[in-house]
Amino acid sequence: MPELPEVEVTRRALIPLVVGRRVQALHHRDPARYRGTELAAGRRVEAIRRRGKFLLFALSGGFELVVHLGMSGGFRLGPTAHTRVVLELEGVALYYHDPRRLGRFWVVPAGDYREVPLLLRLGPEPFDPAFSPDYLFARLRATRRPVKAVLLDQTVVAGVGNIYGDEALFRARVRPTRRGHRVTRREAGALVEGVRAVLEEAIAAGGSTLRDRSYRRVDGTIGYFQVQLSVYGRAGEPCPVCGTPIRRTVIQGRSAHYCPRCQR
Repeated sequence: MPELPEVEVTRRALIPLVVGRRVQALHHRDPARYRGTELAAGRRVEAIRRRGKFLLFALSGGFELVVHLGMSGGFRLGPTAHTRVVLELEGVALYYHDPRRLGRFWVVPAGDYREVPLLLRLGPEPFDPAFSPDYLFARLRATRRPVKAVLLDQTVVAGVGNIYGDEALFRARVRPTRRGHRVTRREAGALVEGVRAVLEEAIAAGGSTLRDRSYRRVDGTIGYFQVQLSVYGRAGEPCPVCGTPIRRTVIQGRSAHYCPRCQR
């Protein structure tokens, strides 16, 4: 957390608050984690876009503020006990809240991501035509890694994380432990459809706020997609399709949830 839907919901909420306003200062006490922020002062926010799980604030004068929310980061309209950065703009202030301190900020020349190398290696966006059944089938066919690990690989597809990977695999009826080279072309197409459908629905629901309540929208309200989850976080509960208890396993250090009957 946050994954693509939570970052996209955040982006949409920030646009009317900050686009067109001039940055006065970014206040923080951690220059190693929040780098080059003094370069943003005096620059106008011209747009906000998303790439994978990154937020990219286009600043006047050819600079960008790149933000990765980490595991627990998010913007708020007021200070919290875990405020790490205050983004002061003309007429408004935003407070970056991050209990686990894993989020990062960089201010860089636009498009110069040498300090953020993952941005240079990200795969296609899930909604981009380049993320096609043929593309995913080719990437899966070339590896013996579990299919869940492939979906979480940001160089394969940008923005998919643990929650939505599990849900997409359930919809495609593919078990997360299946080796990539054993996924058929038809299943690859079902996975592309599943990824897109799950992400679209999660964005519409405002993202997923789990039990730890770490993710909230900019206005402090929670997301609601968690009530629609079919398998993620539901180990031992009945499958919504067949009633078989959901199982949990670990794949390359990450949890994976699946129905042993529906997902072969």
